[in-house]
Amino acid sequence: MRDHTSELRLAEVLVETTNTLDDDFDPELYLNRVAGHCVELLDASAAGLIFQADGAPAVTAGGHPRDLALGLLGVQQSGGPCVESLGTGLPVEPVRLTAGEPRARWPEFTALALRQGIGVTYTIPLRQRETLLGALNVFLPEAAKMPRPDQELRLARAIADAAAVGLHNHRAYTEYRTLATQLQGALTSRVRIEQAKGVLAERWHTGVDEAFEALRRYARRERLVMDLVATELIKGTLDDAVLRDGWSEPS
Repeated sequence: MRDHTSELRLAEVLVETTNTLDDDFDPELYLNRVAGHCVELLDASAAGLIFQADGAPAVTAGGHPRDLALGLLGVQQSGGPCVESLGTGLPVEPVRLTAGEPRARWPEFTALALRQGIGVTYTIPLRQRETLLGALNVFLPEAAKMPRPDQELRLARAIADAAAVGLHNHRAYTEYRTLATQLQGALTSRVRIEQAKGVLAERWHTGVDEAFEALRRYARRERLVMDLVATELIKGTLDDAVLRDGWSEPS
């Protein structure tokens, strides 16, 4: 009978990685969890992710094991596979760090990685269509075999793609919540202003248009927002007599 344990575990990881619609979402904790899944599923020594917002420089990073991964990400300010992938938007194919090319390409990163027992690394960008959201950097031990395109690299891309979907969904969710809050605030303000117009029109025995003009004139004169004036009138903390300046009762 076929053992489905690894397949079920991957399915669990992908579902968890795409589930980011939480109000208390923490990008760094999220990236730490994703990095931990990479270490588990890819037999890596460490993994780290860098997240950038709207094309801006990296704003947060997560890794597992934390100190090792963040150290390997931090040293890349002077050059490294993750920073290179963020710059080009392309993957950095697996490279053995004991070779001469990476020593010349990323000297500080390579020296630190080798001191930490890292022998192979590769990077996969986190993309949602044309938007580059970050990059996943995987670190393998010195004795590791080179990752196979149809197995380890394919699995890493699946995790990176799921993380990209999760980050994109959370960004869209946050923008939606912000817009919904703004629209609700605008609607509530409109209701209060309409209510204040009705109160004033009833007191003055005039039309709502004239009442609105009086409210607006007073708000401009006192440099107040209309919603505040309307709220004070409804609550009874604003004497409508002060609104009569410049207003004449219709005959």
